[in-house]
Parts: sequence; C-alpha cells; structure tokens
Amino acid sequence: MALIEIKKLGKIYDGGENETRALSGVDLMIERGDFVAVMGPSGSGKSTLLHILGFLDDYTSGQYLFDGQEVSKYSPEEVARLRNQKFGFVFQAFNLLPRTSVLENIKMPLVYSDVPEKEWNNLARQAIEAVSLTHRAFHEPSQLSGGEKQRVAIARALVNNPEVIFADEPTGNLDSKSGKAVMDIIWQLNTQQKKTVILITHETYTTEHARRVIHLLDGEIESVQLVANRRGEGNFEK
Repeated sequence: MALIEIKKLGKIYDGGENETRALSGVDLMIERGDFVAVMGPSGSGKSTLLHILGFLDDYTSGQYLFDGQEVSKYSPEEVARLRNQKFGFVFQAFNLLPRTSVLENIKMPLVYSDVPEKEWNNLARQAIEAVSLTHRAFHEPSQLSGGEKQRVAIARALVNNPEVIFADEPTGNLDSKSGKAVMDIIWQLNTQQKKTVILITHETYTTEHARRVIHLLDGEIESVQLVANRRGEGNFEK
C-alpha cells in the first residue's frame, strides 16, 4: 500500500467571478522511502500540491489517501495531530524565530506534540547533531549564514522524527555551495534514515538526488522522469 496516493486531484481557488484552477486531475502514488522532486514553471501548481499533501491546504475534488485513509474524513484535530507527528517542513525562507537560539527554534514543533517536556532538550540536541551544528546551538539566526539557517530548519523538521519531509525550494535562497550541502543532508535523510522526501524545486541540480521528477504544467502532470541514480540522466515516461 502506497504511503500517499492521490486520484484525479483538483484544486480551485475561488476568487468570486475569477476562479483559478491550480490543479486538475492529478494522479500520483508515493511509496514509503521514496524521493520525489516536483518541477514546473511559476503557477504550475507545485506549491499547491505540496500544501495539499502536507495537510496545509484542502483539495476541491478527487481523492487523497494517506497511509490508506481518505484525508477528507479526518477531523481537524486528527489533521493537526498527523501533520505534527508525521510531517516535517523545510521552506525557502527558513521561518526561524529571531532573537531565539538555534536550540529553542528546533524545539518549537515539540511544543505542539505529545512528547514530555523533559525530553525536548535531548531530542533537539540529537536533531542539531544530525545537521552538524552543535557548535551553533546557542547562536541566534542573525548570527548564522544562509546555509546554516537552512540546516537549522532541517533539524527542526527532524525533531519529531517525521515519516515525510516536505521541502519547498530549500536551496532557493542559498549559493550553490550551501545549496549542495543542504541537498546532501536531505539525500542522507532519504538514503540512511529512509525518510520519504517530497521536494519542490526550480533547480535541476537538486533533482539529481531524487528517484523521480514530476513535471507539472498548468496544474497537470506533464511527464515523469525516472532518475537512474544520483547523477544519472534517467529516462522519461508519461
């Protein structure tokens, strides 16, 4: 059974007389441990798809099954619990709290979890060790480079030991060297910790880490590229 399965998924944003169709009839299956990159021009529906898969937005039509269960049947409380326990999010803008230490930033998801507070420090330290930033634990975001900020964001996404990592343009604000370092961490999460990764990206080099590259155009899947290996050319299927 696929971890994520969507069937004929559609999303319309209602702007009164001017409706915007962001997704139309999207079919996709993602297995546990998969690494899927989603590409497409601005307005193609990439972020909308990620937000729906991450329980951050609702869909208008079709089906979304997570772990075999229809998502529309979950209560708001169940959605919030699953989003906190099962998903970790990494965004282009980092979204770190200013004037708050790296360690405290990483703890934030635990505030909304069922994890006892006495365990928060230990879990946060494990997460920060996973991204090799222990020496920055008590620095504030303003004292970090862009690459370090994104590594903090990854550690924060990891602290609840999620099943799925959603990464929305995680290298978009980084230079190429920092971007490659961040992608190496995400790659290791997938290959070593078996995290399922769903990556939104404009940059071709980041897709070299994926197993499949989904190309969206005007809210529909235009093609699917199978990546032979980390730096392979792969082939195309429709």
